[in-house]
Amino acid sequence: MSTTITAADINKLRQATGAGMMDCRKALTETNGDFEAAIDWLRKQGQKVAAKRSDRDAKEGVIIAQTTADNKTGFIVTISCETDFVSKNADFVAFAQSIADAAVANNVKSVEELNEASVNGAKVADLINDKLASIGEKIGISRFERIEAPYIASYIHGAHRLGVLVALNQDATDAGKDVAMQIAALNPVAVDASSVPTEVVERERAIVTEQISADPKMAGKPAEMISKIADGKMNAFFKEQTLLAQAFVKDGSKTVADYLKSVNADLKVIEFKRVALG
Repeated sequence: MSTTITAADINKLRQATGAGMMDCRKALTETNGDFEAAIDWLRKQGQKVAAKRSDRDAKEGVIIAQTTADNKTGFIVTISCETDFVSKNADFVAFAQSIADAAVANNVKSVEELNEASVNGAKVADLINDKLASIGEKIGISRFERIEAPYIASYIHGAHRLGVLVALNQDATDAGKDVAMQIAALNPVAVDASSVPTEVVERERAIVTEQISADPKMAGKPAEMISKIADGKMNAFFKEQTLLAQAFVKDGSKTVADYLKSVNADLKVIEFKRVALG
């Protein structure tokens, strides 16, 4: 049974990848309309498109990233809406901030707990329903992240359109901010190569292997050679896409790992969260 590919499907893929309309149509046709498989299909054809990232959630809204007073717990709360007209409104930003404050004050662990939390005597869930009724747009808590560590740094970028939390093994205010800005700018997939999820590694290796095999110059070459070239491409992927191996944005002559060592030999990044609109 063939899948009907609509103009909306094609446009969605085009917006996500930047690939041409005809290429997007072919990708969706070849993958029976599977959006993620279509992205992989485009990449296997050598198209320069972005890999899937889980931080692309709400299209519009307000992201608040903040920590408890002792910097040991961090929260990212995304309040989504339908238009940038609402997301840029000062009252809506203040509304989102009040919900994030409730998350911090009540040390909530989930969206469900946050919905039950109180702001000035009213439940967050009720306040969201009231706001929905007053502005006429669908709104809600579209993303919630929480991390704990000896020290958490938070960073909000671009008029509340991107939020970052960085967990460190010890107090490091300036370094925490620098690393958070690095994550905001370069969007690494993990702290280091060993912490890249297995499915991401397998997906990336499958793509680079197919790209190599499709090269006419590789025709008839042994599998071992293709595998060795794939290893090299994966090493490049880890260097570009993992935080500690990336060139430090404030000084490209050193990696983020080098920068952390220059601050304190024992300073380590434990984990991070990055949430962006778009």
